[in-house]
Formats: sequence, structure tokens, C-alpha cells
Amino acid sequence: MKATNYILLIGFAALLIYASLSLPPRGSLESPMHRERSAAGTPIAGSHYIRNAYHDAATPNFVTVVLADYRGFDTLGETLVVFSAGIACFLILRKAT
Repeated sequence: MKATNYILLIGFAALLIYASLSLPPRGSLESPMHRERSAAGTPIAGSHYIRNAYHDAATPNFVTVVLADYRGFDTLGETLVVFSAGIACFLILRKAT
């Protein structure tokens, strides 16, 4: 049983190393992330957000614009989930008086 676990672990590590060999070098300007158009020929949304963040929200911090303006409802939903989990933990773990 122990040998099987080690064989699976080594096989998974080999798979990860094999998959990472085809990645572009770190910071390469030729990587697909830095392209203006996708392989299908459509514009990539990330470049639009980077170019128009200040003009859309008049906020100099790009991260604030993405989290508060572009993804506002999504961020609100995540906050509500974390808040609900905190309240549930409080109610479960409180001492009964």
C-alpha cells in the first residue's frame, strides 16, 4: 500500500514537470497572455480593462477598479458568503447560557 502511494506521487510529480516544460518563459512578451487578440481572432478582455480602467472609473488604482467596478456584484457575493460562514461558525461554536 505504501509503495503504491509513492508510485502515484512520483507519477503525479512527473506529470506536473512534463506539463510545465511547454509553458513560455516567465515574463516573455511572446506568451499568449500578452497578445492583443486570441487565437480565434477576438480581442482579449484584459487589454481592454487595462487601457480603460482610469477612464471608466477615474480611479488610479487598477486593482480597485477591477474589484469594485468591473466585478462589483461578484465581489459582493463573495463577501456575503464569507460573512455568512463567519456567522454560522459563531452560532455553532458559541456557549449556551
